[in-house]
Amino acid sequence: MKHLRLKRYLITGLLTVIPLWVTWVVFKFVLGMLAGIGAPLVSALLGSLAAHSPQATIALNSAVILFVLALLLTLVVLYGIGWLANRVIGRRLIDGFDALLARIPLVQTIYGGTKKLMAVLQQKPSGVQRVVLIDFPRKGMKVVGFVTRVMVEEGTGREMAAVYIPTTPNPTGGYLEVVAVDELTPTDWTMDQAMAFIISGGAVAPDTLPAPPASLREDRPDTA
Repeated sequence: MKHLRLKRYLITGLLTVIPLWVTWVVFKFVLGMLAGIGAPLVSALLGSLAAHSPQATIALNSAVILFVLALLLTLVVLYGIGWLANRVIGRRLIDGFDALLARIPLVQTIYGGTKKLMAVLQQKPSGVQRVVLIDFPRKGMKVVGFVTRVMVEEGTGREMAAVYIPTTPNPTGGYLEVVAVDELTPTDWTMDQAMAFIISGGAVAPDTLPAPPASLREDRPDTA
């Protein structure tokens, strides 16, 4: 009995800690990335401060303090960029920056592609539902994907959708699949609902899933 009780308590404790651990991993990744952006500038500011106030530099020379300062600095800069981007002069500056990057082939490929992806995910799709289910990695297994573009296949004239499939629990990585539009299972999920489903490993999910299109159901063997 003691053995069973010990095992039950350990499992209960593990199930209690896992959500906190996943949340911490995601936040640690995001916060670490943001702090990494501001870290060089904070180091430069401390270097300048060292010439005028060595004691203040020694007091601030802590990993935790540097992390917090870098994070706060990055958040302030991001807020400022967002505020500026909503102004006419800010949009002109961003357009000029885009034009400058367009002259650098490799940088423009990465920067331009990422910017288009962010713009597509922020806009409402036309004709095709944004959040869909597709068969991946094999038929009969479903994953959540985001339709980013619809193309026409030469020769057949079929509509093909580019679908981005994020991974769990970190949705910043994933796969890109090209799937026929008639093989997509549309959903009425919002982007927020889909992201919550992915990050939580399916724990935050609706009680039902949409049925696949009739054409896909006809291809499946009768299980009745």
